[in-house]
Amino acid sequence: MRKSITTFILLFGGFIGFNLLAETSQKLPELILTKVSEKVYSAIGVTLPPDYSNWGHNNNLSVVIGDKQVLVVNGGDSYLLAKALHREIKKLTSNPVTWLVNENGQGHSMLGNSYWREMKVPIIANIEAAKAFEEDSSGLFSRMKLRSKERAKDTFITTPDITFDKNYRLDLGNTPVELVNFGPAHSAGDVSVWLPQEKTLIAGDIAFHQRMLAVFPETNTKMWLQSFEKMMQLKPQHVVPGHGQPTDLATIKKYTYDYLVFLRTEVEKLLDEDLGLTEAYQIDQSAYSDLDTFEELASKNAGRVFQEMEMDAF
Repeated sequence: MRKSITTFILLFGGFIGFNLLAETSQKLPELILTKVSEKVYSAIGVTLPPDYSNWGHNNNLSVVIGDKQVLVVNGGDSYLLAKALHREIKKLTSNPVTWLVNENGQGHSMLGNSYWREMKVPIIANIEAAKAFEEDSSGLFSRMKLRSKERAKDTFITTPDITFDKNYRLDLGNTPVELVNFGPAHSAGDVSVWLPQEKTLIAGDIAFHQRMLAVFPETNTKMWLQSFEKMMQLKPQHVVPGHGQPTDLATIKKYTYDYLVFLRTEVEKLLDEDLGLTEAYQIDQSAYSDLDTFEELASKNAGRVFQEMEMDAF
């Protein structure tokens, strides 16, 4: 009798251990879908660099729920993050996800494509974003695996199925959606998603506010300003930026367009006085010091804008 009880305890303990192990291996991040407008929701990422603790979720993963179909904006940083987003979508609607849009070619936009590929959802991106991801995917994937460790499980490199240049139109069942590339901005092939009926713009990385924008070595800030001006002509009432909470046009103008104008004006003064990169790093950007990632990006941004404008002067 004692042997039977012991055997039962061992078997039952093993069963519990196996299930706990299975549960751990299937653990997904907790996401909250914030309602932006009648048909738009967004899982708002942290406005900090990606790391293990935040599952690489430092951008916004948005959802458009049409009368018949669902559009997802951004694959996310990994397979499991995309799977977690799908779990939350199912709580809101029984409509199928029929389209995925990548807002650019960065890892936190495209690495989660792997989940949606398994779900047989067509993936759309701007042609320049697709090219950028194809060139950088190996490095992006390697860095994600290093920081995410076991949370990178099931992720694999997946490129878009459909690419476009300037505009692409979809209809989710009485819900027209326009995918727009306004021109060069933050990174190659930036895409914004416009819902004209709701005056809602999922702007992507053409627009920042709570987090300081990043000027990459390849960023053309002069063209970014022109692209932003085209975007403002839509006069959206609701804006989902690439990072941070949903907001309005005036706010993203202040922290994106006005900030770039400020930097370019200060750099132009330095160039007029025949000063150099050292002085560019010292530009007083304290008016923007309340933004997240200010310490990491402010001086880099000034240096890169200086180098860009210095080259333009030749």
